[in-house]
Amino acid sequence: MEILTWPEADVPADLRPQVVALQDQAWPGTEPNGPEPWHDPALRPVSLLLVDDGRVLAALDILSKRLGHRGETYRASGLSTVVTDIAARRRGHGLRLIVAAHEAMRSAGADLAIFTCDADLAPFYERGGYEVLVGAVLVGGTPAEPLPSDRLGKAVLWCPYTPHAEGHAADFRGTRIGLYPGTVDRIW
Repeated sequence: MEILTWPEADVPADLRPQVVALQDQAWPGTEPNGPEPWHDPALRPVSLLLVDDGRVLAALDILSKRLGHRGETYRASGLSTVVTDIAARRRGHGLRLIVAAHEAMRSAGADLAIFTCDADLAPFYERGGYEVLVGAVLVGGTPAEPLPSDRLGKAVLWCPYTPHAEGHAADFRGTRIGLYPGTVDRIW
């Protein structure tokens, strides 16, 4: 078993359909459901795949952008489309992958990781090293068409990686955070 990493657009042709099939398991009927990348290229999507003998067991994407918050600017990254094959769940595959993503974001120079998940999944991400930002609302979409995470029943998770982010941790707790990733990846 190994974790393989590529820019999302460069995931090999033999693995991409497997990733799409896993995404269709988790989110049936969502678009796009073809082999083309899901994410806005401006967010520099990177795919991490947990592969065993050519079979994709779990997958996720890391999205990244500059985040302005309370007069400071941060290199922010977050998790998106985290999925494990239904037949392979409860074996630690997803946890292994989110821990690897944690280290990948730190190694790539992110100041912080920040993302949303369904509230009932927050303990899973906490086991992977992320922290719930109690009272925080991550605002996605665009400034003209905002999509706040509290309207979706989402928890906001984060992890500061650099002294800059750690020194401003109090600025993130209990606040609205304007991520604004755009119209493709409305919230991550």
